[in-house]
This record gives sequence, structure tokens and C-alpha cells, in this order.
Amino acid sequence: MATRTRDDSVPDGYDPSQFPAFAVTVDVVILTMSEGALHVLLVRRGQAPYQGMWAIPGGFKLPTETLHEAARRELVEETGVDAASLLTQFGAYGDPERDPRMNVVTIGYLAVLRDVGAVVAGTDAADAALMPIDQVLDGSVELAFDHLQIVRDAVARVRVELEVSGVATAFVGTTFTLAELRQVYEAVWGVHLDGANFRRSIVAESGWVIPTGHRAQPGAAGGKPPELFRAGRAWKHGGPIRRPRNQKGR
Repeated sequence: MATRTRDDSVPDGYDPSQFPAFAVTVDVVILTMSEGALHVLLVRRGQAPYQGMWAIPGGFKLPTETLHEAARRELVEETGVDAASLLTQFGAYGDPERDPRMNVVTIGYLAVLRDVGAVVAGTDAADAALMPIDQVLDGSVELAFDHLQIVRDAVARVRVELEVSGVATAFVGTTFTLAELRQVYEAVWGVHLDGANFRRSIVAESGWVIPTGHRAQPGAAGGKPPELFRAGRAWKHGGPIRRPRNQKGR
């Protein structure tokens, strides 16, 4: 097959300058559980616009890289976190007024991590830290640009995914207690789940969790340590829990 050249692919009379220029950026939402609560990874902007405000990691896509490569690079440069294999697109945002510098279209990426590891601010980020998602969603932590909407959309996506996929297991380790798994659902959905009912939903049906024969480390309060489980194959085909509709969640 002959290689197409620029002369072959560009129509006669085509003038790119007739179309308005705009930039493309990537913004990355990293969600994780910390101390039993849902957290999001944020950076404090080190330069204008919105200097000093918190934002989700991201930046301009270079002409020589793909969107995925740009998302990985910006995340690593600004926070030291590498989640390349877990990043997925979940949205695009093109309001012409969303960036005061110019017309900028951004692609939203999402990753759920059990452990983000060491968070280190870099490049144009003055700081980087995990923030409780509640403080972001209620406006206690004000975000730059339209990042609040992007975070809201990412959380909404994960809330749905809890019902239809195995994303819940991405928040926990290779082995976990049922209480740890239940905390994921409660934190993401903003509801309280009865422990006994949750256990019946997870354990009664085969394929969701598999006992490891081991127990967690004893807690400070003493008592019998909880049993450890690992994820079964059923998670590849959906999720065992449906979001309660009679509770006032977030």
C-alpha cells in the first residue's frame, strides 16, 4: 500500500488559517480511599491563572504526543504519581469561556488507585495533596477553572460503575476485609450499609469473594481479627450491590 503524502490528503484550496485556533489539555481525576473516606488528588497552582488555587492535575497536550501520553506525563510531572495503565477517558469539556487564556478544550481522565504512593509536587504545581472528596463537592475547597464540574462528573461515573463493574475492588488491596470493601461503597455513594446484609450479598453468591484462609492483623481494640478475602471472577461481569434509593446519599 502506498504511503499517503500531505499533498494527497489535503484538499485543494484548503486553508487551515480560516478556522479559529484552540488548545487541547488533559485533566486527571485520581480517586482513592484514605482513612475510610474517598479522597481526590489535587495540586495547588503555582502560576496564573488561578495562582494559589487547588486544581486537578493536568496541562497542555504537546503536538507530538497522544492524549493518553499527555495525561500520564502531566500527572507524573505535577504529582509524582504514575497511573498510566489505569487511566481512562470519561468526558470532554469545551466551554469557550472555561479558560481565561484562550479557547481550551480539555479531555477528562479518571483512575481509581488503592494507594497513590508518595505525592510530590513538581513543574508548575506549588503543592500536591489528597483532599477529602466531601470538602471538594461542598465547595469548602475551591477549585480552579471548571474542575469542580469535572470532579463531580468523575465521581458520578464511579458511583455508576460500582453497580455495573468491579471498580470497588480497585480501591482495596489484593486481599481485604469485608468491612474495607463496604467502606468503599459507603464512601462513594454517601450511604450507610448494614454490615450483615452486605456480607450476605457478597458471600452468599459464589464468585464475588473467595476466603484466603487468613485474617487481618489484630487491631488496637483487640478481639478476633476479621477474615481476609480476595476478589473472585464474578467482578468481571458486574457488581453485587445496588445503590440504595431510599437513603439520602450525596
